[in-house]
Amino acid sequence: MESTDTVFAGSIPALYDRCLGPLLFEPYAEEMVRRAAALAPGDVLETAAGTGIVTAALARALPGARIVATDLNQAMLDVAAARIESPSVRFRTADAQALPFADASFDIIVCQFGAMFFPDRVTAYREARRVLRPGRRFLFSVWDRLEENPASDAAATAVAGLFPDDPPDFLRRVPFSYFDKGEVERDLRAAGFGRVDAETMSLPHGPAGVREAAVGLCEGTPLRSEIEDRDPGRLGEATTAVEKALSAMRRDGRVEARMSAHIFSAWD
Repeated sequence: MESTDTVFAGSIPALYDRCLGPLLFEPYAEEMVRRAAALAPGDVLETAAGTGIVTAALARALPGARIVATDLNQAMLDVAAARIESPSVRFRTADAQALPFADASFDIIVCQFGAMFFPDRVTAYREARRVLRPGRRFLFSVWDRLEENPASDAAATAVAGLFPDDPPDFLRRVPFSYFDKGEVERDLRAAGFGRVDAETMSLPHGPAGVREAAVGLCEGTPLRSEIEDRDPGRLGEATTAVEKALSAMRRDGRVEARMSAHIFSAWD
């Protein structure tokens, strides 16, 4: 993993939230929260909470729960704190690989599209198991392979085509790299989880315009750093190239395509 792969700073958090939230994350957030709410947890921990897209949905669905939302990037949590006003939600900067909580503190841990960014996933899963109460659930999602996510695949291809000698590969190398369900299950069992369920779920993109999607993918993720490292003057060109690629999926001004992700539930 490159040093910039987990850096969400500057204008990235706001663009991530405004452009990618509706496109990629809100559809799966509703599904994750539906599953979490069915377990009626009292104490909820969210890791890799980002800008609070799942956090907000959890607060709506579980008004009586105590929710702690954590992320490694304070800049992302600042966006989350600005959008969520709930006495039941507390934000805290924390590394999922070294959680600052006592053993058996939570009824559920929720993590949407964060596990791909953990340098040591087994350690992060072991920490999740440590802070869960016995028999309680670790619920998380990871993206399916890039080719099963046509809009993101088109974006990756368009940007790579601008730099044929050194193509940026953040999307394939990080967020869409952890798609093998067998690998994920092996990591969970290595961390001590005895039971693992997995479901692959295809959902349509949320309502986002083609331009907003292109801005989010190029300028609201660490792909931006890869582009600027190669040529800081070509970020706008890259965004326009992605917009052109996504236009083939346009319907009524929006991106019309489907996404694919795996949703895991692990417990003892």
